[in-house]
Amino acid sequence: MQYSIRPERPEDLSVIREVTTAAFAEAEHSSGTEGAIVDELRAAGALSVSLVATVEGEVVGHVAFSPVTLDGADLGWYGLGPVAVRPDLHGRGIGAALIRAGLERLGALGAKGCVVLGDPAYYPRFGFQQDPAIQYAGVPAEYFMALSLDGSRVAGQVAYHSGFSAT
Repeated sequence: MQYSIRPERPEDLSVIREVTTAAFAEAEHSSGTEGAIVDELRAAGALSVSLVATVEGEVVGHVAFSPVTLDGADLGWYGLGPVAVRPDLHGRGIGAALIRAGLERLGALGAKGCVVLGDPAYYPRFGFQQDPAIQYAGVPAEYFMALSLDGSRVAGQVAYHSGFSAT
């Protein structure tokens, strides 16, 4: 299957919401608010990187990256997520390609690093690893991982943008 990745466009917004909602509908640890989170991040100007995957011009996947703070300070780190692929296309490498392209874009923007809350069996393939110095309250440590993009080390309690409180 041929797919391409590009930045989101205004005409993509409703489809991004639909794909995100569908992708998380059956997810075990989903809040059911992932589509609203993306909309809220966009409305707040906090979607630092927002890419879509398309097949024959149709949006089939999306990845978002937004700023995070460590102990209340902006240290140039970002959070990955949500990442979503239309359910009928899972397992075809689209999500991985979106993540890789997004991490490349973050690096080009001068980002220092990225964190992700997700499956510890999936995200290490991108270089993410659990780092006890970087914490996110309320989740098992193995599900919260970090990736330094510039080789630097940071420490602290991570806070995501308030858009993650969307309902």
